[in-house]
Amino acid sequence: MSYVIIFILLWPFKMLMKPFHQRTGRNLVIQTAKIGDFVNITPLLKHLKKSDVLISKTVLPLAERDSTIGNIYLIEEHKKTFFSKIRLAFTLLNRYDNVYLLQPNSVNAFYAAFCNASKKAFLVAYTRKWYHWIFYQTADVIRLHQKTDFTLESYLKLADPALTAESYHKHATYPLWIPNEIVAELAESKPIKIGISISAGNKAKTIPTESWIRILGCLSDLPCSFYVFGPENEQQYLAQLLAKTEPSENIISLIGKLKLHEVPHAISLMDLYVASDSGNIYIADAVDVPVVCLAGPCDLAEQHPTFDPLILTPEDKDLAPESYIFSAPYIFKHSAEELFSLSPIQLSQIRSFVISRTRQEQNHAQP
Repeated sequence: MSYVIIFILLWPFKMLMKPFHQRTGRNLVIQTAKIGDFVNITPLLKHLKKSDVLISKTVLPLAERDSTIGNIYLIEEHKKTFFSKIRLAFTLLNRYDNVYLLQPNSVNAFYAAFCNASKKAFLVAYTRKWYHWIFYQTADVIRLHQKTDFTLESYLKLADPALTAESYHKHATYPLWIPNEIVAELAESKPIKIGISISAGNKAKTIPTESWIRILGCLSDLPCSFYVFGPENEQQYLAQLLAKTEPSENIISLIGKLKLHEVPHAISLMDLYVASDSGNIYIADAVDVPVVCLAGPCDLAEQHPTFDPLILTPEDKDLAPESYIFSAPYIFKHSAEELFSLSPIQLSQIRSFVISRTRQEQNHAQP
């Protein structure tokens, strides 16, 4: 509500400056969510060819290496004080011809509405607050996004209703950024390289250790090496896994060894990637690596991998999805053990998927 008050107070200044707006052809895309959500806006960025962005600092390492992105504004740097909020508002005011609001929370909607752009296209999500109407009064294009809609397509249709999810390929960096030196573990030759994320940004989406043990078990007779991706603070999850498995050279830790901008290339070296609905799943999808995605509490109708996914949802029909793109809680009704349980049929599906995607059919028949 505070941003509504600021908007009302600044309205006279906005209107006073409007006659001085000159056409620039510039685009501004506003999406301040995390890694997976950033990857899913990249088809729109490709369509627009060049855009400035208002994003989260979390995805800055990717955005800095994206040729479809020009100027970058970080939301965290403009929320600290009242004056920093006002400074950004006036910086954006007359700078853009086209503004695309992809994550319509209060702060983002305020900045989008304050712009004197010729075209303002706003996404309306199911979490809209009643007082957001004042922001949407300034929009030229309003697209209602529901839980059954595909976010990637909703984003694209803000720019052109004729576009579909197949119109553009997503990316993590464009072009794919390749480091001068590759970490030693990735340089080793292995028959089957499987990347895994044993945790997620939303810790409630973390796959339990017991589920990982079952996944590793169903693939134990295949020549798989499992590369564990993650930041330094996820070391505890790897320790829990190693404590319950026999010493093995096929579990290779990359935890804390890669910076975010190095992750897309590292994942591109994998044959498959396995994780819950998290950022690295979408990075893998963007670099054309087949993925096994355990949905857990997430409704993946709204956002999901598209290149070559095996998506596994809970078989128990009582475990209805509780997490959505614009409504993602950090606590769920059911335990992670229930949400990420794997039946013998699902384990067989994982095994078959790995075999078929790594050309192991002739050497490894189904048990």
